[in-house]
Amino acid sequence: MENAAREIWNNCLMTIQNNISEQSFHTWIKPIKALKIHGSVLTIQVPSEFFKKWLQDNYYAILLAALRAILGNEASYQFEIVASEEFDRLEIPEQLPTKISSKTIKPNYIVEDAIDDDTHPINDRYTFENYVEGSSNQFAKAAAIAVAESPGKTSFNPLVIYGGVGLGKTHLIQAIGNFSVEKGIAKNVMYVSSERFTMNFINSIQRNKTTEFSELYRNVDLLLVDDIQFFSNKERTQEEFFHTFNTLHQNGKQIVLSSDRPPKDITGIEERLLSRFQWGLVADIQPPDLETRIAILQKKAELSEVELDKDVVQLIAYNVTSNIRELEGALVKLLAHASLRSRDINLLLAKEVLKDVISQKQRNITIDDILKIVANYYHIPEDFLKAKTRKKEVALARQIAMYMSKQHTKHSLKTIGLHFGGRDHSTVIHAINSIEENMKQDKVLSNDLGEINKKINLSSI
Repeated sequence: MENAAREIWNNCLMTIQNNISEQSFHTWIKPIKALKIHGSVLTIQVPSEFFKKWLQDNYYAILLAALRAILGNEASYQFEIVASEEFDRLEIPEQLPTKISSKTIKPNYIVEDAIDDDTHPINDRYTFENYVEGSSNQFAKAAAIAVAESPGKTSFNPLVIYGGVGLGKTHLIQAIGNFSVEKGIAKNVMYVSSERFTMNFINSIQRNKTTEFSELYRNVDLLLVDDIQFFSNKERTQEEFFHTFNTLHQNGKQIVLSSDRPPKDITGIEERLLSRFQWGLVADIQPPDLETRIAILQKKAELSEVELDKDVVQLIAYNVTSNIRELEGALVKLLAHASLRSRDINLLLAKEVLKDVISQKQRNITIDDILKIVANYYHIPEDFLKAKTRKKEVALARQIAMYMSKQHTKHSLKTIGLHFGGRDHSTVIHAINSIEENMKQDKVLSNDLGEINKKINLSSI
């Protein structure tokens, strides 16, 4: 029975491997072990509950289609969670995929017949509810919701959303499609990348099916096209899309486009097509600010049913600043390491797993940095820590700042004293000794030192 299960699983692997990225296969599929087959139910072994949930949320459609292509439409999986040394030794790639494919396998799918594979399926996880809003994307999200609620009936036609790589453009335009379908507002919704549109068009030319191709794209209620910058220098494709655009627009159908730059900055596009891209509304998405990055990580953790310490979230958010895709990738990498090696997710593990990301941003902490952090923590003006005042709360904050300066910098006691209003080294020694003695007995002080220490560590990365 075990041999039969392995043989079936090996056949599934050949199909699965062709439909997901190499890194995804290595991380999420390779660790799976086939245990037994009973009727049309294949039992597979996975290392943790988190691993199981991740498979179910992101790859189950692919796994199921591969199995049913072998055993028929009644086939299904049963999961068995078993942690083993084999999983502990598993090498995890340094870079994990940050965008989960929603591609599904079609049994008996004919590759040459690409015109029949007219769209990329919309990922049902891309919704407005789990799209984290911040100042960087607020306007674009509001416009997207307006279009989703009344496709073809607003002045936002087309709606063009542009922004850098990994900022959530695909999520937002697919959320429009999901909303419109769920609410029954648009019956015929099509999502396609510009590259897929081009490939389909080329195939239709080769097979003398351009009429069928045109009808396919010109009879939708809502057309979502990703990455229109790839239409650049493709003259025949631009010609076809121009006529598709005109037909849909004249019939009051909604067009939503995404690009990595403003339409006016895309080179190699005919002027008449560029002008149409700007008929409606052009909205941009900027890189997320710190607060939005933190909110995104918290939302992703919530969706994965994982609790993350505030320190771990802040560590990732402070270090990954360029785009959401890398932010999610860092989180996925951390979750994968913790799951496959049965380790708790904490600041120590996060620093270990994300050391390459952190090391790129580390800088030397300064005494001025520490002064600012301590002053902010106790809500005291920074100048007070340098002044002669002996108020109890100020004196304690000053001693803590001196203590932290000694812990986090290589400056001499004399230099530290100079930063605190010209105090001599004996004052610094007294401050350090006082803090070290009191922290052993004072729980409030000990807690304050821990929180301040974390803030100093985060400010250096």
